[in-house]
Order: sequence, then C-alpha cells, then structure tokens
Amino acid sequence: MIEAGAVRDVLVSRHEEKWGLAIRLGGAGSRWLPVRSRREALRTWTSLTAVGRFAESLGVKGFFVEM
Repeated sequence: MIEAGAVRDVLVSRHEEKWGLAIRLGGAGSRWLPVRSRREALRTWTSLTAVGRFAESLGVKGFFVEM
C-alpha cells in the first residue's frame, strides 16, 4: 500500500508506556487505521526508535508523532 501511494499519512502515538502506529488512506476526513499484529489488537513498540526502524523498513519516508 505504501509503494502504491495509498497511504497518505502515518501517525505514531503513545499508548501508556508503548508506542503505536496508525495510517490514513484517504484525505483529511479519513479515519486513522491502527497497525495490528496477529496476536494483539494493536501492534506496539517499546521505543520511538523501534517504531522508526519498523516504518523505515516498510518504506515510510516520514511520520507525525503525537505525544
């Protein structure tokens, strides 16, 4: 989806002591879709650096951080 240009925005936000990642496929009126894992409702990372490495491995060029 990233390579095809379908992902418009990427948001990293804090969830208690961990970090989560969400994407928006449409314009400003679209809702955020959290990145999920097979075992958890929301995929989380312990540090912002880890989220950045994951996003970079997917080809994400930049993202917003919400604290």
